[in-house]
Amino acid sequence: MLLLVVSDFHIGKGQFFKNGQHNILEDFYEDDRFIEFLDYHGSGKYYLTEIHLVLNGDILNLIQIDVDGVFTYVLDEDHTTRALELIAKGHRRVFHALRRFLSRPNKSISYMVGNHDAGMVFKKAQDKFCELVGGRVNFAFDMNIAGIHIEHGHRFEIINAVPSNGHFMDGPNGKTILNLPWGSLFCITNLPKLKKKKPYIDKVRPMPTYIKGMVFYDPLFFIQLFFILLKYFIETNLSAFTKQNQNFKTTVTLLKQVTIYPRYGKRAKAILNNNPELNTVIMGHTHLLEWRKFPGGKFYFNTGTWNSIPSTDEAMHQSLTKLSYVLIDVHVKSKTIKKASLNVWKGEWRPFREDVSLTM
Repeated sequence: MLLLVVSDFHIGKGQFFKNGQHNILEDFYEDDRFIEFLDYHGSGKYYLTEIHLVLNGDILNLIQIDVDGVFTYVLDEDHTTRALELIAKGHRRVFHALRRFLSRPNKSISYMVGNHDAGMVFKKAQDKFCELVGGRVNFAFDMNIAGIHIEHGHRFEIINAVPSNGHFMDGPNGKTILNLPWGSLFCITNLPKLKKKKPYIDKVRPMPTYIKGMVFYDPLFFIQLFFILLKYFIETNLSAFTKQNQNFKTTVTLLKQVTIYPRYGKRAKAILNNNPELNTVIMGHTHLLEWRKFPGGKFYFNTGTWNSIPSTDEAMHQSLTKLSYVLIDVHVKSKTIKKASLNVWKGEWRPFREDVSLTM
């Protein structure tokens, strides 16, 4: 079986609105490449091959789009399903390609829920997604398959995590709504306003360098950002629907994490140590392309993102886009990995480049 893992597409409502205006909240511009990717692995020499595609979280950006012109953090099942429909309408060809892939022999899809698509825990949203792609999709927060552990990874950040048994809470009018963490609430209430002035503010790496530069080269915006954050901290500690995950210790931790993108090598090693049956961990979330080899022939991969990442690194000064994914050829029954590679999709003319290739 071939295991294909991608993550962090952040698919929104489309690049343009009906009036032709550019949608600054859209992060995904690689529809054609992803369609090529799916068709390549669903036809030709792969037509009959057993392939399991894992959409490893944040594939959809359900928290950073408006529904009927309204941004809200009171996200119930109906609101989430409506947002999913709007995303599918803005990226029709992507959903048609997923439907085409799933219709081919021996093809399956699993969807790991991330922080930007937390609403996929709702049954109605899951049913709608299955309807849109024309087949059954397995939804979960994590999965273990043939000795391989796969999860998005956001649970390791307090800024993006909620208790494992607390994904829902009671909302207004007796509705069940999502119990959103600090990061998701900020994306909904403040990020759209900030992106009108700084479209890449949530993507620039390394973030500490960007903020230091802002202090010197754009001090007015830095002051504005400071007061927006201060106001937001106060509001989220007082609101009946947001204060449940807040306290002084949490706030201090949030301040530390808000400018640092983590590396999950240590987390992956702990997962492997706690479960001897596992040999590989795959995560996303950080948008950083990573791999590590541990003693005993065990591995960690991070799939990165298909979104553009503007860099403030003085050695680069460019916007990077790597259409990266993990490919593992695994024997399911024996849990034997024949080959594992971290690839970059290059298109039909030259399907991929192996950034890292490990033959077992």
